Amino acid sequence: MRELEANLDFDVEGFSREIQGIFRTHQLARQTETAITSLSLQQAYEIQKRCIAARVARGESTVGWKIGCTSTAIQQQFGLAQPICGRILSPHTHDDGAKFRMSEFIDCAVEPEMVFQIGRDLSEDMDSEDLRTAIAGISAGIELHNYRFWYGKPSSQELIASNGIHAALVVGPRRELLPQTDLDLEQVSIFVNSVLAAAGTGVEIMGGPLTSLRWLVLHLAGRGLRVRAGDLVIPGSAVKLVPVAAGDKVEARFASIGSCTATFRK
Repeated sequence: MRELEANLDFDVEGFSREIQGIFRTHQLARQTETAITSLSLQQAYEIQKRCIAARVARGESTVGWKIGCTSTAIQQQFGLAQPICGRILSPHTHDDGAKFRMSEFIDCAVEPEMVFQIGRDLSEDMDSEDLRTAIAGISAGIELHNYRFWYGKPSSQELIASNGIHAALVVGPRRELLPQTDLDLEQVSIFVNSVLAAAGTGVEIMGGPLTSLRWLVLHLAGRGLRVRAGDLVIPGSAVKLVPVAAGDKVEARFASIGSCTATFRK
């Protein structure tokens, strides 16, 4: 039993080093011999935790949470069926109109996101209405991904360990979440060079964005963590990831909360 535990600890540390290397160099230098799918989800989150800690030690800072794999469109695209969460970090959070070089990413893909600005700490006993009133502001967003799975077929373990393949977030102007705004019925579209690439509604995000937010609160509580006042939270996308290329301009449009753009160059 001790030998098995030692091997698992070795794998966690090895995968942590590998995934940190992927983020820095966009290359995989294998230091492990086991399949990443041999890890438990708990171990995958431990790898994510170690990778985020290493990035913070190098000068980055955590500014919130992302929830991923929440819609049928994304689950079908990945071949996975359960949500995951990760961290949003600075300086990888950008204002509307941000410009990026393609060399910053590997196989860059984007998706439209609601961006919640949380006004107070969230707890397990909060219902959907409590969670809604805790949202101090809302923005249109575009999440950028390094859309490559390095260990073969997509797995929840790699998705978690890699921080949800999250690369960056563009955040549009902040708005008040008005009482008449129905997040479940919120229509969202993403355009590439003014051509519609995908469209959906909020209810496709795990049955509704607040349901997704509540999943995050409960999930984090099980790990001794919580969403804090001041955090950004993106509840997941209603549509699939859309690949982008040099020269593209992307716009995420929401019916009630506005839009935001990002452009890509060589």
